[in-house]
Amino acid sequence: MKWRAMAVLALMAGATVAATGAGAARAETARVAIAANFIAPAKVLIAAYDRASGNDVQASFGSSGQFLTQIRNGAPFDAFLSADAARPDSLLKAHLAVSGSGFTYAVGTLVLWSGDAALPAGEAVLRSGRFAHLAICNPALAPYGAAAVEAMRKLGVYDALEPRLVVGADVAQAWQFARSGSAELGFVAYSQVKAAGNPGSVWIVPETLHAPIHQDAVLLVHGEGNEAAKGFLAYLKTPAARTVIARYGYGK
Repeated sequence: MKWRAMAVLALMAGATVAATGAGAARAETARVAIAANFIAPAKVLIAAYDRASGNDVQASFGSSGQFLTQIRNGAPFDAFLSADAARPDSLLKAHLAVSGSGFTYAVGTLVLWSGDAALPAGEAVLRSGRFAHLAICNPALAPYGAAAVEAMRKLGVYDALEPRLVVGADVAQAWQFARSGSAELGFVAYSQVKAAGNPGSVWIVPETLHAPIHQDAVLLVHGEGNEAAKGFLAYLKTPAARTVIARYGYGK
């Protein structure tokens, strides 16, 4: 009887280990590098995907240029959501991203934002120069910064405004500068204004003033066998995800 009891306990322990192992095999963790303009929708999308899949997407937010450098230097990201198309394309050409995995997950909208009711955002205020500081993100690292510089150049105001620029490492920092009052105006992503529900003044920069901000995603070689990363990228293409992305002011 004692032998039989021990045998039953051993079988039960083995079954428990097997069940635990099976559960672990079904759930995976993915590390995803995500452009700072996409913070708000990304958090909503990741929560929904994790809940539905049982996987765990761990996001890092920052400038696309910084992420590109990190990935080239071997950072163990599984997927990359950039604020442009050029950087993911460069990773594909360098065979650091999985061939055929790239797609546009959002089209960004650049806006000029002011929290000062006496200083309405728009082309007129840029020409007037009635402010001391204008926040943008680093144009060398962040596509929204590059778009802002392009727009100012086309308006013919860049040279006059350059000494007043307060440059953030990414668009999240540019938004902080503008919201805190460190800069009276800021070129930021429309998604940031939408997420904050801020009643400030918003000028949607005409698309004729800068190149389209096509934001592309790729599966990185490091994540080629990661089902959580592949599943999350697939989820971004679903109608449910597209609805969330559009709600934050992104185009198709």
